[in-house]
Amino acid sequence: MVLQDWLKLKNGTDVRGVALEGIEGEHVNLTDDVLTTIAKAFTVWLAQKTGKKNPVIAVGHDSRLSAKRVETCVANGVTEMGSDVILTGLSSTPSMFMLLQKEDFGADGSIEITASHLPFNKNGLKFFVKEGGLEGSDITEILTICANGAFVLQNEKGSVRERSFMDDYSADLVQMVRSATGEEEPLKGSKILVDAGNGAGGFYVDKVLKPLGADTTGSQFLEPDGSFPNHIPNPENEQAMQSVCKAVIENQADFGIIFDTDVDRAGAVDADGEEINRNKLIALISAILLEENPGSTIVTDSVTSDGLAEFIAAKGGVHCRFKRGYKNVINESKRLNAEGKYSPLAIETSGHAALKENYFLDDGAYLVTRILISLAKQAKEGKKLTDMIKDLKTPLEAAEIRPTFQKDVDFKALGAGVLKDFDAYVDTLPYCSKVPDNFEGLRVNFDKDHGNGWVLVRMSLHEPIMPINAESDSKGGVKKLIREIYDFLKQYEFLNLEKFKAYLD
Repeated sequence: MVLQDWLKLKNGTDVRGVALEGIEGEHVNLTDDVLTTIAKAFTVWLAQKTGKKNPVIAVGHDSRLSAKRVETCVANGVTEMGSDVILTGLSSTPSMFMLLQKEDFGADGSIEITASHLPFNKNGLKFFVKEGGLEGSDITEILTICANGAFVLQNEKGSVRERSFMDDYSADLVQMVRSATGEEEPLKGSKILVDAGNGAGGFYVDKVLKPLGADTTGSQFLEPDGSFPNHIPNPENEQAMQSVCKAVIENQADFGIIFDTDVDRAGAVDADGEEINRNKLIALISAILLEENPGSTIVTDSVTSDGLAEFIAAKGGVHCRFKRGYKNVINESKRLNAEGKYSPLAIETSGHAALKENYFLDDGAYLVTRILISLAKQAKEGKKLTDMIKDLKTPLEAAEIRPTFQKDVDFKALGAGVLKDFDAYVDTLPYCSKVPDNFEGLRVNFDKDHGNGWVLVRMSLHEPIMPINAESDSKGGVKKLIREIYDFLKQYEFLNLEKFKAYLD
């Protein structure tokens, strides 16, 4: 494989590909040889970074069907380079970073085998060092080492041993709640259920909630099963959210939690079976943090609502709406802190949430644990958790359309051209205005007669897609907004606008 082929496996700050046959037209590109080579390259890269000849690498995985094959290949690659491997078994992605913060665990770097919420046939590798997750540039360096292929194998292979970290990781979460509330079982009397979607998040019931006294009746899909037989483990998936909402209502639970496959994201459900997701989830954790540190800056991705911005301001905070991509919002929050502007939270509407107090690690379990502390305190005062976001204004209508580019075109260049044209086009429209301080694509406000809301047109970070988000405070407003965008985009033959049809009637 040449470098260009290796770089096709790069997905932002991860490596991802097809690990199993089973979907027509998608053939395995994460072969044994490819996986072993990537593991060798990471070992070389980590040795250069740490200055250690044989760095120790921990390897964990989520519930994917291909996990064991990938694990074997990765372990072989690392040990062939003379380094030792610690196999942690079924693990959440955040735990693979947290174990690096424990000196007694003895690892210098780690790899989580996961492809998040992608279909069963996919898999991937996510890498950590003690300072955090790798950047996209680091992944490019590792894949360049793969392409060069000049590996000096050691005469003596490294060893492989097994040691789980999930008990220690869970115990830290439990202790965090106990310390914050001053009680051994602060959730006693509360019914809290978990939907793990057959991913790696089932641990949260027995290892976190039950020790804190919660009744977890109604929890579902806790057993790891990489075929995902019940629904996709994804808080953004409509079927998944309907499932956990239904479970909360049927079991009369006080709170519901849903994790994605590797537990770096989470969503929630209130006692009425209503989603606490996207803007609501951001508002809730923002309210908690702003109560503790008024004046803080909350960094979010670009598709958050105007109502959220007003809510954060009303709570005494500053809203910084930045680019999509969890590493983008995290790095922006870090940058603000370095400038002396306190920013405790970087969060995407997808459920990726990273708190400064927790190494800026996007950790779904930490996020909901932080929220449960407030739930326990609110319950003691006879209040509902959702009282904290009762002032959040929500749009009457919202939609997202994801038109695609034709195959075999330079979609990045074409997309940049479309956005430039759209920018000029908006200047000719008297009934709309560009939103200032926008860091991604073009966000435009439309007046009451032309949609009474806003539209964001942007490019996907990695895929040949031009996502369009729209929100309106008027009935039928989203249709007006989408039609405005369609009338502009229909001139571009390289865009597939089939998904607009539902809004053109």
